Amino acid sequence: VDVKAEAALLPLLDLIGRTDAWDRVCVGSFSEARVVRAQHLAGPRLATSFGTRGVLNLRLRSWGVPAAVRRSAIAAQVPETQSGVPVVDRRFVRAAHARGLQVHVWTVNEPQRMHRLLDLEVDGIMTDHIDTLRKVLEDRGTWF
Repeated sequence: VDVKAEAALLPLLDLIGRTDAWDRVCVGSFSEARVVRAQHLAGPRLATSFGTRGVLNLRLRSWGVPAAVRRSAIAAQVPETQSGVPVVDRRFVRAAHARGLQVHVWTVNEPQRMHRLLDLEVDGIMTDHIDTLRKVLEDRGTWF
């Protein structure tokens, strides 16, 4: 769940708690501070992804540049590119996996991009065309 506004944070955490959905929801936000606040309020049972700063630091680490990476996140949920600059490549995925992080890429609607990202071993693809993703996964023999 992408928490786009601070006002949504407490109601979201309340809903996750009331439905006992701790093991089924990953909270993310563009704002690293909002994600850290969510983690602080909910504790270690809340799965989170990186905000912008976390993704940038992971990207820097993938290039061999020392940068702090928050240990409590479980995933980097990222666009394939940002402002024309590649975010997801083999080095980025390897750097994430080396830290036990999943890589989820959004929003991918074209089958050739889906295949390319799956070849890089990303862990998840967010799409507006689930039928296209299903066909790609069927073609690869990975649809369960």
